[in-house]
Amino acid sequence: MIINLIQIYRSKQFIFILGLIIIASLGYGGYSYILTTKELKETKNNLALSTAEFENKIKQLENDLSGTKNENVNLMNSLVAEQSKNNLFEGQIGAIQDVVSALEKLNKTDKELLQKYSKIYFLNENYAPPSLADIDPKYLYNKERFLQIHANVQPYLYTMLENASSSGVSLKIISAYRSFSDQTSLKLSYKMTYGSGANKFSADQGYSEHQLGTAVDFTTPDTGESFLKFENTTAYKWLMENAYEYGFILSYPKQNTYYQFEPWHWRFVGVALATKSHDSNKYFYNLDQREIDLYLISIFD
Repeated sequence: MIINLIQIYRSKQFIFILGLIIIASLGYGGYSYILTTKELKETKNNLALSTAEFENKIKQLENDLSGTKNENVNLMNSLVAEQSKNNLFEGQIGAIQDVVSALEKLNKTDKELLQKYSKIYFLNENYAPPSLADIDPKYLYNKERFLQIHANVQPYLYTMLENASSSGVSLKIISAYRSFSDQTSLKLSYKMTYGSGANKFSADQGYSEHQLGTAVDFTTPDTGESFLKFENTTAYKWLMENAYEYGFILSYPKQNTYYQFEPWHWRFVGVALATKSHDSNKYFYNLDQREIDLYLISIFD
């Protein structure tokens, strides 16, 4: 009986203690729950604030990025504009340099070389080409004679003669540079032989293209000094078809108003002008002098 009572007492005591434990556990659990809920709310609030700050920062970064992009676009446009200016300046500088080079070249080029002389312009007794070169005797009809040509014309002349020879055409030079005094003597001898008729085929001193050092008279081994036969030679035909490619033009073609037809007399005027004359079928002395002068800069190109 007593044992049962003790057991019952102990059971109640245990239940009481257990109840206290449960109550205490529930109280602690409730407190923990409240505390956890509060912390969770604070965490959510903090997270919301952090998210808002992060979003604001993102927006700020996006704005900054957009501003940077605009700045880059503006910088790029400025760079392109500066490059365009630089290109324009370079083009202008290049054009100025070209003009300066052209003027320097013109200043060094004999302005008499493309003038019309036959009964139009006059070369005084003191004029002579700035540089004369001896003609190789192999190109002369009379190898014992001493003939000269303008030094800058010489390579064009030699190339033409060599190419003619390669084509089976034998061209020989019978006359080239003549000074003012040489022309005076020649004209006097012609007048003694032909009288006033000499004026039809021989220029007075100062009016001869030969004084320029850029004119030559051609012949062939078969024709010799009989110029009137030259028109019927293969050499004359070859010159008519090819001489312009080397810068030479026929000074006095048929029906010119200066001298009788001289198929043997050829003058160097430069490849550009000779080609223009050939392609347009225009006679040199019928061209306007101002138009001719434009080719002075390229006469030896």
